[in-house]
Amino acid sequence: MTSASAPMTSSASVTTTSAFWERLWRTAGIQFVGFFIVTSVIYGYQPGVGASADALTAFYGGDRTRILIAATLSGLNVLNLMWFAAALRTTLATAGQDGWGAAATTASALFGGLTLLSLTISAALAYSIAGSGNNTLTSALNDFSWALAVLTAFPRAMLIMSGAFGLWRAGQISNGLFTVGVTFVVLGVLGGTTWISGGLWAPDGVYTRFVSPLLLLVWAVGVSRVLLSRSPATRGSW
Repeated sequence: MTSASAPMTSSASVTTTSAFWERLWRTAGIQFVGFFIVTSVIYGYQPGVGASADALTAFYGGDRTRILIAATLSGLNVLNLMWFAAALRTTLATAGQDGWGAAATTASALFGGLTLLSLTISAALAYSIAGSGNNTLTSALNDFSWALAVLTAFPRAMLIMSGAFGLWRAGQISNGLFTVGVTFVVLGVLGGTTWISGGLWAPDGVYTRFVSPLLLLVWAVGVSRVLLSRSPATRGSW
């Protein structure tokens, strides 16, 4: 009886340690990237700024179920980003970089809030607004969601900056990786200037659709690898 129950006790004790959960949360950045790719495929290609009423109705009405599923999964994915930022914050705090850790928490909260607002708009359009026949409101909200996509560039850049500068000052990344991080920050801030009426630099252009999100995805994977290469700090609790 005693020998049979010993493995179960050992297994249960591992999952209750703070080190186990901290290491799990350090993988949240990778989980965020995976969920983001999946939800983007499910969501599809959102009509751009000033899209026709037919295009808006076809997307939000015809793909209603897909959009609502993507909104739900994306909402859950915001939690992955929050946990990842929390793991980054505690790592930086342990290394004596509390200021950069606080910056990561603030940036992730702001980015998550804007993302949830954008998801709410898309879900509301798919759920009932687009089908109500009010094309003016549908078009305005669709354009507003693109404006939000542009503005998320600033907290996204701050989140990247907090990790790059914090980990570098803590001596946990090389000068080369720090330079890459700074480059990502500059490119991220540029994402908040995409207000041209058409083309690459439009709110619905290639930079906003693909380049800006890709910066965060690559950064999240890179920082996750750095965090996972370090042994979790010994804590009494989280």
